Amino acid sequence: MALNFGTYFDGGKVVKAGGESVAFKPEDHEVIGLYFSAHWCPPCRGFTPELAKYYNDLKAKNRTLEIIFISSDKDETAFKEYFAEMPWLALDFRHRETKNELAQKFGVSGIPTLVFLKKDGSIATTNGRGEVMSDKDRTMSWLSK
Repeated sequence: MALNFGTYFDGGKVVKAGGESVAFKPEDHEVIGLYFSAHWCPPCRGFTPELAKYYNDLKAKNRTLEIIFISSDKDETAFKEYFAEMPWLALDFRHRETKNELAQKFGVSGIPTLVFLKKDGSIATTNGRGEVMSDKDRTMSWLSK
């Protein structure tokens, strides 16, 4: 069930803060997180700062982790407000069908859900949230499980 990144993220579908489209190159990263979350979701609002700290800590250790926020917000204004708190990339809010396809592909039935993929698109873990919370030393040991 490897993900073909080009199918879902090419053609200006990935944006950075401010809404500018960026080319996403999975081969440049050890692992890619797909973060299904929303502004209106209290557990998401609690986990996002923890994930941001984890992300920034790993970046400081020169680990090549990237995360793509996949919003379940009800409108683009809420998406932009919530995404402004995040240091990573996002699937452009306009691509609702892509969001739905990804959620279905990974069996997302609730949020927050964090799926980590290897650069070849294979699943590293579907329990990214649990792995982040238990990886106190920031070693990403879960990647080699």
